[in-house]
This record gives sequence, C-alpha cells and structure tokens, in this order.
Amino acid sequence: MRHIIKNLIASIAVLGVVAGCSQINTAPKEPVVEEERETIWDLFENKDKSTQVQVNKYIWAASLDVLSFLPIEAADPFTGVIVMGWGSAPGSSQRYRASVFIKDAALDARSLKVSVQTPSGAASAQTQRQIEDAILTRARQLRISGAKL
Repeated sequence: MRHIIKNLIASIAVLGVVAGCSQINTAPKEPVVEEERETIWDLFENKDKSTQVQVNKYIWAASLDVLSFLPIEAADPFTGVIVMGWGSAPGSSQRYRASVFIKDAALDARSLKVSVQTPSGAASAQTQRQIEDAILTRARQLRISGAKL
C-alpha cells in the first residue's frame, strides 16, 4: 500500500514538472498584479484559469473535518491529494493513517477515493467505504448549509 501511495505522489509530481515544461514561453510577459489571499479557501474561488483548483471544496473541507483526528502530513489542493499520518479516533485504541484523493470538482462519490491503513496493513473495504460515506455526507451538509469556505 505504501508503495502505491508513493508511486501516486511521484506520478503527480512528474506530471506537474512535465506540464510546466511544456508551457515555456520566451515572449516577454506583462507584470501580473496578484491579489492577496486570505486563506487556502481563496484558491477554490480563484478566477485565474491558470491556477484554478479542480477539486470539490466541500469534499476537501469534509475530508479535513471527518479525519481531523489524524495529523496532516501533506495537502495539495491543486492535485486533490491529502496525506495524513498515524492517529487514533476518539475513544479508540486502533491506529490509522489515510490518504484522500479528490479526482473531480463534482460533489459525487466518483470524485473521492480514500485509502486507509492500519499498522497491520490495509483497513477493510467496509471501513474505507464508511469513511468515504462519512466524508460525502459531511460535504453535502456543508453545501446545503451554505457554509462559506
């Protein structure tokens, strides 16, 4: 499981480098005046198409909320990847770590992939599905409530 996550992250990094290299432009550019961002949530509302985040902000926020008992090791809203370290749910002695991959901007089950690991290996498919369901339920609650993210 660990090698799959490492390969996924390495693949995303390579794609980012390759994509960046393919857009080299030697023409002089006009100076760009950047707006100051207040929070990470401002990335989701960015009007500049070259830096637009292509993940669902409600799933992103719900993932952080539902898995808040795990420490965040890495998070990239541009690729939709959140990697979380080891932790235990409140009232439980079982340790978990998780990786979340948000593949699309739609608030849809197909947009979310959660991978959960225990010290003895991958968590059961039922546990992963329950976590995905909890994240999607929380995302829908945030959307319905009109939460300002």
